[in-house]
Amino acid sequence: MIVRSIHHLRATRAAAAGIAALCACCAYAGPQSVRATYNGYLNGIHAGVITEEYEAEGGHYRLASDTKTIGLATLVNREPTHVSSTGQITKTGLRPIQFEARRNAGEPAQIAASFDWPQRQLTLRHAGKTESVPLPPGTQDRLSAMYQLLFLPLDRMRSIDFAMTNGRKLDQYHYSVTPDVELDTPIGRLKTLYLVKERREPGESSAELWVSAQHHYFPVRLVTVQRNGLRFEQMIQTLDIRE
Repeated sequence: MIVRSIHHLRATRAAAAGIAALCACCAYAGPQSVRATYNGYLNGIHAGVITEEYEAEGGHYRLASDTKTIGLATLVNREPTHVSSTGQITKTGLRPIQFEARRNAGEPAQIAASFDWPQRQLTLRHAGKTESVPLPPGTQDRLSAMYQLLFLPLDRMRSIDFAMTNGRKLDQYHYSVTPDVELDTPIGRLKTLYLVKERREPGESSAELWVSAQHHYFPVRLVTVQRNGLRFEQMIQTLDIRE
């Protein structure tokens, strides 16, 4: 349950990021590398540490995210803890090619999404099933999505609409954007943009995201509340962005 909450939060980040189709060009060429760590809290209790790495080289990118649960979460976790995304870097930002999630490094992927851009098809693989669906322009996976934020002129946006996949399904999202929100974090007091997910029906899970203006709009805090009232927060602990 703990890692599922962390994954739900990553989907929230992803939901706030698939905006490539909305702009003709990027405001920023993107970093060469990013190293970030977050603490995860479940209903206020420290539940895990998330470590993420991004590398760009030769017009391609590689992303990896590892979740280490702590305490009781280590015993009850059944969700994948190693997630990866690879793809191309284009004039509109990241274009995923392959997304995978696995329980342990070196094991076969439990969940995967393959992006066929020429054919505009997205192939989803999970629970022994394979499904192909149409691939909308600008679609991101739930890991590439937050790094897509680094390429976009978010300071000029007041709402975001886009498509994102978690490897199990493809969804559409709408977020509102509020500028100039101050936030205290372990890496300092930051000027952020505050993003809030629009709920499409009563009782739907809520999601909030803060992205740092000083760090090319990198996500620094995320909060979700699920239908059952479970609250998960993810807070930045360390961040190293290299141009």
